[in-house]
Amino acid sequence: MRIAAGIRLAIVLLVTACAPPRATAPGPIGLAATAPSPSETPTASALASAAPRPHVFVIVMENASLARALATPAVGTLASAYRVATNYHAVARPSLPNYLALTSGSTWGVADDGYHVLPAGGIGTQLSAAGVSWRAYMEGLTAGGCLSSPYPYAVKHNPFAYYGGACPENVVPFDALDADLAGATPQFVWITPGLCHDGHDCALAEAGAWLAQLVARIVASASFHERGSLFVVWDEGDGGDDTNLVPLIVVTPDPAARRSAELYDHYSLLATVEDTFGLPRLGAAAGARSLTDLLSLRRP
Repeated sequence: MRIAAGIRLAIVLLVTACAPPRATAPGPIGLAATAPSPSETPTASALASAAPRPHVFVIVMENASLARALATPAVGTLASAYRVATNYHAVARPSLPNYLALTSGSTWGVADDGYHVLPAGGIGTQLSAAGVSWRAYMEGLTAGGCLSSPYPYAVKHNPFAYYGGACPENVVPFDALDADLAGATPQFVWITPGLCHDGHDCALAEAGAWLAQLVARIVASASFHERGSLFVVWDEGDGGDDTNLVPLIVVTPDPAARRSAELYDHYSLLATVEDTFGLPRLGAAAGARSLTDLLSLRRP
């Protein structure tokens, strides 16, 4: 009898152990139930990466003094709508040393428009090393590449072809710009028009009209409204002014129109671009005045 009773007790214990646990009333919902896990908590770096990235656009036009450019209807309209540096100077003659100054902080002693193989470097190398996306759009660039593309392309207006003696893959035909504006726009955009649309070979009225529609396309892009800034600069004057006084038009999402008489030059523009992306200033840009007053929302 004791054996049978022991067997019955073992069966009861086994059934009890295998039965599902009884439901219990839910407790109050507290922080432990609602707080995200540590992996879900936004970090400072994640919040920073979610902030809008700066986008900088630079368009380089050709051979016009400040007075002549602003007297041209299309350019004058841009100047009246946006911000203008009225005391901005090119740093050399002819074209090429100015393009080198704009992108490396030095003319490298170049005093002509010939092809010179320079040490690798410049703003493009800086941007790539920092992981900042960039492209240089060249009107007229073909499969012939940076050194052999036909007119209206001119290698002397493509400074990126000189550093290291070869173009990086970031240098592309101008035709790629519209698709990039509609999609993943690089953070730094450099635009070199062809020899007609930059005003070198064609009337400034024609070049100005082309420029105005290009500015309108950039300003309408989503990337421009993500901390965007657009600089339209002329490489050098037209020869009638020994001070090499040239226009610089600055466009930001805040369309406040104003003029600045602060003394600036091409090294100032390079310094401003480098400051925007947190890069060390190259060459003479190290001591240049940044274009702060033309970028500030404060009205002087």
